[in-house]
Amino acid sequence: MKRFAVVALAASLALPVYAKDIATVNGQGITQEKFDQFISLLVTQGAQDSPQLRSQVKQEMINRLVAVQAAEKAGLQKDPAVKQEAELATQSILVRALMAKYLKDNPVTEADLKKEYDTIKAEQANRKEFKLRHILVKTEDEAKALIKAIKAKKTTFEAAAKKDSIDTGSGQNGGELGWGPTTNYVPEFAQAVESMKKGQLSTDPVQTQFGWHVIQVEDERPVAFPSFDEAKPQLEEMMRQQELSTYQKKLMADAKIVDNSDAK
Repeated sequence: MKRFAVVALAASLALPVYAKDIATVNGQGITQEKFDQFISLLVTQGAQDSPQLRSQVKQEMINRLVAVQAAEKAGLQKDPAVKQEAELATQSILVRALMAKYLKDNPVTEADLKKEYDTIKAEQANRKEFKLRHILVKTEDEAKALIKAIKAKKTTFEAAAKKDSIDTGSGQNGGELGWGPTTNYVPEFAQAVESMKKGQLSTDPVQTQFGWHVIQVEDERPVAFPSFDEAKPQLEEMMRQQELSTYQKKLMADAKIVDNSDAK
């Protein structure tokens, strides 16, 4: 008897840690293992493990199982639309897991980030941003008349913008556009600004898709480049996306794909 008791005790100690169900719904168990996996997933997504979270998760799992059982009883798992949606959901999960695994196995290193930062900073070294004003009117003649009046000091740029500009947003502020690189503007406008000097008023009106512009370059300065620490989060995300794009292209290149869409 003693030997039997020892064997029974050993067997009980060898049982899986997750043998216990945290709840049962109509006889179907919700295992401790699945519960802990759910908690771990939420924690990796930013949730704080707490008694309150565990209580909410337990109730959510019960609610889901009740609903799933009802759906299965209604035979919805056999519905073609449901089966297709489930298949697509599984594919999405697998793709997301594959991309996450690739990034984990091929992380963007601090050295990679610093190298990319230095490269971009060097490319941006000669870029400028400009402090601009503009007046937007419908016709070239109107724009020319405004340029002539401003140069003759019959009016100020600010007064003319408030009175005549059809860009009411900047017009109310005397045509003020503030500081920014020329990449903020349409090509014709940007090219005109880049050809002008600090303090200069347009010699000729500039036509864009919006109308005719009179431009004044009030000031210019080198573009302020963020520090490495400031740029790091955005830079890391950009490089991670580049890594994934390269990986996806490689997967496609290595795959044997036959497109039968035109087959009869």
